[in-house]
Amino acid sequence: MTASDPSVVRYESKPPPAANRSEFTIGTAVFLRLLALVHLVAFVSFWVQLEGLVGASGLLPANDYFAAVHKRYGDSAYFQLPSLCWIFGAGKFLHVLCGAGVILSGLLFAGIAPAICLVLLWLGYLSLSCAGQIFFNFQWDALLLETTLLAIFVAPWSRRPGSRHIEPPRFARLLLWWLLFRLMFFAGVVKLASGDPLWRDLTALNVHFETQPLPTVLGWYAHQLPVWWHRAECAGMFAIELVVPFFIFAPRMLRHNAALLLAGMMLAVALTGNYTFFNFLAIALCLACFDDAWWRNILPQKIRPALSPDPNAPRARVPIWRQVIVTSFAVLVFSYTLAQSLPVLVPWLGLPPGYRIAARLLAPFRSLNNYGLFAIMTNPRPELIFEGSSDGRDWRAYEFPHKPGELKRRPTWVAPHQPRLDWQLWFAALGEPVQNRWVYSLCEHLLRGTPEVLALLRHNPFPNGPPRHLRVVRYEYHFTDRATRARTGQWWRRTPIDFYIPSARLQ
Repeated sequence: MTASDPSVVRYESKPPPAANRSEFTIGTAVFLRLLALVHLVAFVSFWVQLEGLVGASGLLPANDYFAAVHKRYGDSAYFQLPSLCWIFGAGKFLHVLCGAGVILSGLLFAGIAPAICLVLLWLGYLSLSCAGQIFFNFQWDALLLETTLLAIFVAPWSRRPGSRHIEPPRFARLLLWWLLFRLMFFAGVVKLASGDPLWRDLTALNVHFETQPLPTVLGWYAHQLPVWWHRAECAGMFAIELVVPFFIFAPRMLRHNAALLLAGMMLAVALTGNYTFFNFLAIALCLACFDDAWWRNILPQKIRPALSPDPNAPRARVPIWRQVIVTSFAVLVFSYTLAQSLPVLVPWLGLPPGYRIAARLLAPFRSLNNYGLFAIMTNPRPELIFEGSSDGRDWRAYEFPHKPGELKRRPTWVAPHQPRLDWQLWFAALGEPVQNRWVYSLCEHLLRGTPEVLALLRHNPFPNGPPRHLRVVRYEYHFTDRATRARTGQWWRRTPIDFYIPSARLQ
């Protein structure tokens, strides 16, 4: 191997610019550590619910699901559902995946072989996402997969990079900024494109705080604010989502201010609603926009050495072969995601030629996605209450850990953990049982008293044995006002809508 070999990492002895305004070593290190923490939360959060959701005695057993997919698609099922579970099974191996995810998150946080850790984290979370079925049908799961995939190219490709100054490839960094842009900008676009009058007349936040899936206690207080304040909030939100993202690609001062505004909005959303690890992942993407000069002014002196070597240390130059790989990947990602977004921006143009072929190849990996939450504002809020009875006359309600139920129970704080059953029941209440057949499975397990499923609940009103009868009542829930809560102690009020499932019992 000679000095002219392009695979050799070269070092420059000259010191960097004093301001470090064009370098992102520290920001990349911060971003990767936050991503490691998000992965840690995501794996642990699912691990504690795994058996009740997709275990052998769970609501939707993963082994049965993989068998059904293979029966339907044959050998093409391996591509339709890319997962390590095809090799190692979807039983105990799911626990192995979660445990490995925890270990790899720790290694990534420590800066040990970051690129390798990211590849394995992506593969592990993709495998869990496929096994999780509807319980992984959330945009933040897709966002975590896409962020992890892009982070592979921005992370140092060495086993222990902390001892030298490694600047991330420019195109890899731009991919993260492009992801943040798409995440925020299209959140605003889909709201306007949906035609929902609540967004058009800026009244959506009048109902949002009480109708969102799992509001926090601060969501109750935010709901009490006057109508004019909610309109102003809504207008400010549109300004941030539709205008501010363009400044991600602006000069550093504008870019930094844009990232702060976006992170601030994500923090506000996190305070009023339990959106799992989504807000923290979005904030991590925002922090990747800040250059080394900004971080050196912000971080305490004691922390800096853990994130970046001496700024006067020799520079590691990215090998040509890696630049070619990163550039090629960046072209693929930008082209595909831009084509993916065109129908939302200019629906009359349709999809570009060749997109459908590319989508068939890339979509199963869930890692290059469209984004846009709350395109249609839910109003009012339906809620499912499961009630059991031993005699068909005296009905007692089951309580779930975090979704609304008992009227005097204060809204809970649970993020960044995601109670996936509570979340999925919010979606089920918006439709009918025929659209959510897994709810019948939940009813059956409650009638059987399956321990793994009961562990997902907060309160089982039948501790000595399961009931003989079960029904599901759909209510319309609203927050109380200050006077009502002061008088009754109730955070919620409700009125019955219908019987979602009138009666169920075991044969």
